[in-house]
Amino acid sequence: VQMQASGGGLVQAGGSLRLSCASSGSIASNNAMRWYRQAPGKQRDLVAGITIGGSTKYGDSVKGRFTISRDNAKNVLYLQMDNLQPEDTAVYYCNAVRYMSAERYEYWGQGTQVTVSS
Repeated sequence: VQMQASGGGLVQAGGSLRLSCASSGSIASNNAMRWYRQAPGKQRDLVAGITIGGSTKYGDSVKGRFTISRDNAKNVLYLQMDNLQPEDTAVYYCNAVRYMSAERYEYWGQGTQVTVSS
């Protein structure tokens, strides 16, 4: 399975972007899908996650501004980012975890750069 993230770019503070993560395989059976981000010199942090049942969770810094969703029919994970702030600048990575026959499989996208100017 390969995952391709896209949708990053340069935006002014207060603006919006929508990230997409297209999977080469079906995402319907992925137990969890997540977006992470990593700013220069910092660790990779969880931004948002969504379970196979549709439950979502968000990092404290993005609650109320970001929305994660998944389209199982199109095999795409999304991250709608509104009211972007300079501190949201980072490389964003998509991630998927699947459990099959007691084995855990994890997949990562290649990352997409988001830059927010003040």
